[in-house]
Amino acid sequence: MLKFIAKEIQFLKTTEGVPDLSPPEAYYSDLLTQPSKEFKIFARRIADTCASKKTFTTAVIQIDPATPEDAVDKANEVFHACFHSMLDEDRGIWECLDPFTAIFVFWDYQTAAQGKKLLDLLNKKISQALNAELIMGTIAFPFHDFPIEEMAGCALKALDHAAFFGPGHAVEFDGISLNISGDRLFQLNNIDAAITEYEKGLSIAPADINLLNSLGVAFGVDGYLDKAMEFFEKARDISPEEVMVIHNIGLIHRVNDKNDSALAYLKKAHGINPDIFEIELLLGHLLFKEQKLDPAIIHLDAAIQLKPESGTAFRIKGQILLEKKDPPGAAIQFNQAVKLNPNDPEALSGYARAMALQQKNLPIALSFAKKSLDLNPENERYKQYLEEIQNIQAQIEEIHERTDPADCSGCH
Repeated sequence: MLKFIAKEIQFLKTTEGVPDLSPPEAYYSDLLTQPSKEFKIFARRIADTCASKKTFTTAVIQIDPATPEDAVDKANEVFHACFHSMLDEDRGIWECLDPFTAIFVFWDYQTAAQGKKLLDLLNKKISQALNAELIMGTIAFPFHDFPIEEMAGCALKALDHAAFFGPGHAVEFDGISLNISGDRLFQLNNIDAAITEYEKGLSIAPADINLLNSLGVAFGVDGYLDKAMEFFEKARDISPEEVMVIHNIGLIHRVNDKNDSALAYLKKAHGINPDIFEIELLLGHLLFKEQKLDPAIIHLDAAIQLKPESGTAFRIKGQILLEKKDPPGAAIQFNQAVKLNPNDPEALSGYARAMALQQKNLPIALSFAKKSLDLNPENERYKQYLEEIQNIQAQIEEIHERTDPADCSGCH
C-alpha cells in the first residue's frame, strides 16, 4: 500500500512563504553533508573565534549567477575590500566558498539593530562594487537554543531560502528556512534528517502549518502512519480549511482501508480546491474501488486535464471502461497510459485484455500480457489474463484450421 503512495498518489507538500517560485539550481546547505574544503576551514575558524562571543552575525552573500564574467572574476577582491573597509580581523572573519559566494561573521556591535545596519551596509557596498544584485542569508547569534556550531549551516539554509525569491533578496533564518532544508533532505531521500529539520523548525514556530504537514508527510513516507496522522490533525486543528492537510488525512485513511472516511476528506478537499491533480486522481481511484464508476470518470477526466503527462489517470479510466464493458474505449485509455509509461504492468495487462476482448491485434496483446507478467511475476491476475489471451488465440487458430479453404471467398 505504501508503494501505491510513493509511486502514484502522493502526499501534498508546499513551502509556505515561497509559493509558485522556482527552487535554486544548487542548494548550499548540501555543504553540511558534503562539505567543501573552504567550508570545513571556515567552520573551524568560526568555532575557534566565536566561542567566547556573546553576540555575532553570520551571513552568506552570493552574486547573481547571471552576473557578467568580468564581475565574477573580481568578486574575491571585492569581498576582501568591502569587508576590510568596514571591519578588521578583530571584528570579523570571512571566507570565499566559491567564485560567486562568500560567508562572513562579524561581532563587536551593541544592539541587534546596529548589527543589521552593518550587514545592510556591507551588502550594499558589495552590490555597488560589482554592479550586481546579491542573494543573502543571515542569522544572528544567539538564536533560540541553537549552538554556535550550527550558525554557519543556518546561514547556508537562509541563503537557500532567499534563493527561492531570486537576486536582490535577503532572508533571516527562520522556520521556513528549516522547512526548505528539510524538503531538500526529503528530496535526497534522507528522511530521518528531514524529520530532524522539521522538528527544529517546530521548536521555533510550533503552530506553523507547513512544518506540521511536512513532518506528517515525512513520517507517512517512512511508514509511521499513526505519527503522521498526529501531525496532520494538529495542522487541521489550527487551519481546518488547509487543503493539503485534508488531502493527506484522506490519504492516510485510504492506506488504512477506511475508504468511507477517505472519501469524506477527499470530497471536502475537492470542495475547497477542485484544481489539484492529486485530489482528483485519488478521488477517481477511491470511487472506482467503491464501484461508483461514472463519478470516478468525472474526477479522472479532471486529473487528466490537470496533468496530461501522468499515465495513472488514463490507466484507471481504462480499468473503469473495462468494467463498463467498453473494450474499445478502454483500449484508447490504456494506449495513452502505455505511451506515457511503457513499464506500467497494470496498463500493459489492461491494454492486452482490451485488445483480446475485441479479438484485435492478438500478437501485440500477447506480448503486452507477457511483459506485464515479466514486470510483476507474482501477480495472479496478470497470469489469468495471459492465459485468457492464449486461449482466445488458440481458439481462433483452431477455427482457421478447421475452415475449408474452398469455402473461403476470394481464395483463388
